[in-house]
Amino acid sequence: MTNQILVSDQQKSSSLTSYCSNFVSQKSSPVIITPPTSGYKIVMAIVDDPEAPLNVRRNPEVKEGNIVGQLNNNTFVSVADEQSGWLQITNPVRGWVAKNRTRSSCARVDRTIAFSPENDTAIVRGEIIGSGTHNYRVRMIQGQTLTIKNLGDVFPAIISPDDQLMVREPNVEGNESEWTGIMSVSGVYTLQLNSNLRGYEYEFSVSIKGNEKL
Repeated sequence: MTNQILVSDQQKSSSLTSYCSNFVSQKSSPVIITPPTSGYKIVMAIVDDPEAPLNVRRNPEVKEGNIVGQLNNNTFVSVADEQSGWLQITNPVRGWVAKNRTRSSCARVDRTIAFSPENDTAIVRGEIIGSGTHNYRVRMIQGQTLTIKNLGDVFPAIISPDDQLMVREPNVEGNESEWTGIMSVSGVYTLQLNSNLRGYEYEFSVSIKGNEKL
């Protein structure tokens, strides 16, 4: 009976240790920062229709004789207006397309990175479809070390609190993989991604070391 009790206690202890380990692991995961997925004005979209080609209609309604053209998947379209699930496009064909048969992104993003209390790293990931600027801001104090690691194809420009370019403009070929620097002044640093053509996907990590995170 004593041995059974000991085995039972060991199993409970092992189970508790496993539970606590999983709990700590979950709490220490980096926070994920992404652009907003709704509530923004669409200026450009890309055709993503599971039943392509996508019909372009004269008016925002489905009816016979209303089709003025068709677009293949991955075609970029310029958007002038949005109405009840429809997008009014001006290029490459004028007309209306179903919004849920396209993909789009917020053209102007301005977000502050808030780290979790248990982790000094955040993961930033998103996509720019068409032209746009995505800014991610991180508040730092003098003497802290900032490390940016590229996890995708584009490395962000890093701009100091006094608007000085610390790292060049984004590189869409992904030649830059990591940057580390000690901050000489306190303030808000901007991690900026610009697109004036077709856009791109991006993902990078942001880590802060030294002193207490703000």
